[in-house]
Amino acid sequence: MAKPNSPELIIEAGRTERQYWQDLWRYRELFYFLAWRDILVRYKQTIIGIAWALIRPLLTMLVFTIVFGNLAKLPSEGAPYPIMVFAGMLPWQFFANALAECSNSLISNSNLISKVYFPRLIIPASAVIVSFVDFMISGIILLGLMAWYNFIPTWRIITLPFFIAIAFAASMGAGLWLASLNVKYRDFRYIVPFIVQFGLYISPVGFSSTIVPEKWRLLYSLNPVVGVIDGFRWAILGGESKIYFPGFLLSLTLVGLILGTGIWYFRKTEKTFADVI
Repeated sequence: MAKPNSPELIIEAGRTERQYWQDLWRYRELFYFLAWRDILVRYKQTIIGIAWALIRPLLTMLVFTIVFGNLAKLPSEGAPYPIMVFAGMLPWQFFANALAECSNSLISNSNLISKVYFPRLIIPASAVIVSFVDFMISGIILLGLMAWYNFIPTWRIITLPFFIAIAFAASMGAGLWLASLNVKYRDFRYIVPFIVQFGLYISPVGFSSTIVPEKWRLLYSLNPVVGVIDGFRWAILGGESKIYFPGFLLSLTLVGLILGTGIWYFRKTEKTFADVI
């Protein structure tokens, strides 16, 4: 039987929304530490180390180029097919890696969560940053492909940061949902790989979304990643590449909705993490 005056450990968050967002800034060093730790751990004790960030998308690009470009002879929006594929592969890999990292981020940091208070939003956010580092490294392949094919991008390339921001928002929003749900329902550790695998085939990664019949384009854009990938290709390929603006606006709206509701649900369930985890 516990003594009446025995000390209790109480982990308490900021009492107001304003204090919470201020706490994010106050704990920025923890954010840097978690991101850097995960970057170091990811390829620790591997033979080729960080080169895996280059090999995985490169092999996927080669398979898609052979199947869709050489065998199926699908259109490439006026660019060499490998460049077209990799322009779509970059945002998809970023999104898929972020989902995988975020979904397990709270579970893998359970000891930290149960012992000390800090804004839990830092943990999935740092996981997205780790995926973004892989994204930047994979960009080296795209530069190499452009040099190999002597492909020079147009002025549209200056809009690429805008589409990167959209990809970041989509990854963060979906990641917050999965991170929160995985704490309560551990089934999501099995669901996330299925989502990633299924999403690869229903997203225009290995092919151009222009092959989708016009009457289905808006419905197809209910997949928010479609707008992100089309935006990347429009910015990188230039020339014949076009954005289906009704579908892009729909995807952009869905990304905003996913991010907003993701933050809302994460904040709603955050106070229970230390008890459930």
